[in-house]
Amino acid sequence: MPSPRRGTVLAVLAAAQFTVMLATSIVNVALPQIRDGVGLSDSATTWVVNAYGLAFGALLLAGGRAADLLGRRRVLLTGLGAFAAASAIAALANSPGVLIAARAVQGAGAAAVAPAALALAVGLYPPGQARGRALAVWGAVSGAGGAAGVLLGGLLTQAWGWPWIFHTVAIGSFAVLAATAAYVPAAGPAERVGFGWAGTATSALALTALVWGLTTARRSGWTDPWVLAAFGAAAVLAVAFWRIERTSAAPLVPPRLFAARDVTVGNLLTGLFGSVWIALFFFLPLYQQQVLGEGPLTTGLGQLPLAVANMIGAALAPALVRRVGGSTALVAALLTEAAGMLWLSRIGADGTFPTDVLGPSVLVGLGLSVAFVQLTGLSVAGVAGPDTGLAGGLANTSRQVGGAVGLALLATVAGSVTSSAARHQPPLEALTAGYRTAFALGAAVLAATALLAVVLVRRTPAADRPHHAPAPERAFPGRP
Repeated sequence: MPSPRRGTVLAVLAAAQFTVMLATSIVNVALPQIRDGVGLSDSATTWVVNAYGLAFGALLLAGGRAADLLGRRRVLLTGLGAFAAASAIAALANSPGVLIAARAVQGAGAAAVAPAALALAVGLYPPGQARGRALAVWGAVSGAGGAAGVLLGGLLTQAWGWPWIFHTVAIGSFAVLAATAAYVPAAGPAERVGFGWAGTATSALALTALVWGLTTARRSGWTDPWVLAAFGAAAVLAVAFWRIERTSAAPLVPPRLFAARDVTVGNLLTGLFGSVWIALFFFLPLYQQQVLGEGPLTTGLGQLPLAVANMIGAALAPALVRRVGGSTALVAALLTEAAGMLWLSRIGADGTFPTDVLGPSVLVGLGLSVAFVQLTGLSVAGVAGPDTGLAGGLANTSRQVGGAVGLALLATVAGSVTSSAARHQPPLEALTAGYRTAFALGAAVLAATALLAVVLVRRTPAADRPHHAPAPERAFPGRP
């Protein structure tokens, strides 16, 4: 494919990824207005967020495998169609059930879009600098999508009302669907084997039980009987999945996927990284609104420095990797993000945006983008072409499940700190103490992730490489 055409295709695929990430965070600052507009209870309001994340995280593996077996363009178009239609229905919803169901379908569509689009993007370029630049674009739009969601959510809610956050996502999704049909070339299935329905069903149910238990634990506590039952079901289903995969002629996750050692390391680090990334976009807008007293629009505008820093970091990532190597760039990025989170742990109840949020947002944005680029590359390094969709789905699953675990734990700890502090401090001081603790723990997790990267991200020994994998230095571009 000629280079100009490849650039156009990459832009379309990046737009699909941007749309998915946008929908993840765009409702965060509009939840009070959505609650009042649809008549949601406080507990049901959380499911406007959870329904999307639950379906997204539970179905990513199935979406990635479907892309490999049924054709990546076909799965991408189907996912975009479902995503766009569900967004339009959410905009018109006038009852809690319709809105929450539409968000779940949105998540299911996103679970098809994300791995299919990543597999198509990776397949455009051979391993090396060109793929590194493509992944830099991917990292820029992914991080910017999360920040832009908060910005657009605030702007649209304040200007035209909460339905327009879903109208906008629907319009953008239909536009990306049309561009995909026009510019992304058709391709047949990568291989002709069975889909592995038993493994797909058990993995989806196990992930659903796990994520549901974690999100419910944030509200009901870790010892709630329903939470414990969900964790027990997740464990039983995970064992069933493992047994099915061992004997299946068409496993959902073929063992050959882990023949490339980088896949295992990349997914481990991605899960830890995701546990802080998703929590950041939860706690930071809350601090801006509940403590600093900002409205939806001001809160959204406050995400601009982070989004700009994210795009700058992603643009500089390829040059940084060429200069210092992939593993060094990854460690430096994680430590930069950790420094930003540690700075956020010093926020005050009488703080201001310029003094408490602006500086750390820039550090977090720079580190987040470079780390995302390197971890995405690591998670698909050395994977044969027929499995890149599944590898992308696995990386996204690690990030989503890691995010669910991290957010549940950090929210629980932050709530406990706030409750304890409220006995002897004013409400805003107590609330801020909880947020400070969440940011400090996030910094510690990122520092630990950087340490693990120092130990685990290294040259892949020849004995560990599958026969079809490129050389280690090409599998993870720029790694020393």
